[in-house]
Amino acid sequence: MSKIGFIGLGIMGRPMAGHLLDAGHELTTVKRGALDATLASKGVRELENPKAVAEASDIVITIVPDTPDVEEVLFGEGGVVEGLKPGTLVIDMSSIAPIATQKFAERIHAAGGEYVDAPVSGGEGGAINAALTIMVGATPEGFERAKPVLEVMGKTITHIGGHGAGQTCKVANQIVVALTIEAVAEGLLFASKAGADVAKVRESLLGGLAQSKILDVHGERMIKRTFDPGFRIRLHQKDLNLALEGARSLNLALPGTANAQQLFQACAAQGGGDWDHAGILRALESLASHEVGQK
Repeated sequence: MSKIGFIGLGIMGRPMAGHLLDAGHELTTVKRGALDATLASKGVRELENPKAVAEASDIVITIVPDTPDVEEVLFGEGGVVEGLKPGTLVIDMSSIAPIATQKFAERIHAAGGEYVDAPVSGGEGGAINAALTIMVGATPEGFERAKPVLEVMGKTITHIGGHGAGQTCKVANQIVVALTIEAVAEGLLFASKAGADVAKVRESLLGGLAQSKILDVHGERMIKRTFDPGFRIRLHQKDLNLALEGARSLNLALPGTANAQQLFQACAAQGGGDWDHAGILRALESLASHEVGQK
């Protein structure tokens, strides 16, 4: 079993860390307020800073909100790189910029470590059920070292390519997810405004070509109006910003992505940055002056 440093015990990180503990790994983390009681009971040790976590670990896993957060954890004062031992495996499971990821990999390798970018998809449910899809950018050797640990947390682990390729795949994933959530919201809004029973519409659509996990999970959220976050709108906004910035650098038009980003922005303007991303429905409802399920 490995000594693992796990930095980022949020909605996704908590259950992911729990699975590693259940598999027998020894975990340390950075002290940030009150430690989750379940993780504490399983023996997670809290240390002063990322440097101390790295010194105590053979593998360091990070899953934090954005590119600057990863940079701070890895290279800021008291960062991981200061405590890195030769051969330490650093696995970043955050969703961040692919080009920055390549630069981070170069710096970790120069310090004697091995870097893997391994962003995830599957939301809170996937994290809880150890059923995440994990998209990996790494050297072949790095992937083989990381794979046994990733298999504890995920169900589908794919080596996409070299450093940054995992993050590129995650950006593509977030484009597809955003546009599909928008499509589900528009379909249910149309059905509701036309007077149909949206629950029965969703049930029917789940049996046809429109079937998707998003129609299943997020469609139900929309109908039940349960917008507590599994994945926050503000984080999806960040991911779509990465997509649009990348598109500009590639001289590429992504009109659907831009439209979804504007709808997320409309939600944020209503104080909904921390709504689940299924809350994109609320922006569309505002435009229609109609709430799904109204008669």
